[in-house]
Amino acid sequence: MEYKGKIKRLLPGGNTSLGFYSYFDHIMDLKEVSKVYILKGGPGTGKSSMMKKIGDVMVEKGYDIELHHCSADPDSVDVLVVPELKVVMLDGTAPHVAVS
Repeated sequence: MEYKGKIKRLLPGGNTSLGFYSYFDHIMDLKEVSKVYILKGGPGTGKSSMMKKIGDVMVEKGYDIELHHCSADPDSVDVLVVPELKVVMLDGTAPHVAVS
């Protein structure tokens, strides 16, 4: 039987009684990352859907992944991480803050 990876789902930001709080800066140490893919495009162009499909392929290949969901729309994905490959794919359009 072939091993399938696991999906870890996170909500790294949210509105709190103290305002919006974000853990996006703590997704992965950028000194450890081998590749960062920043997706740009208008609403509804398929950024989140593409990250989900790529995540599904990685899981089928046996990699564990992390899907970081949007605080405003939990069905939407803002970040895909494949820790074993040290790869991060993220939504880099406003209001998201992309790494520099």
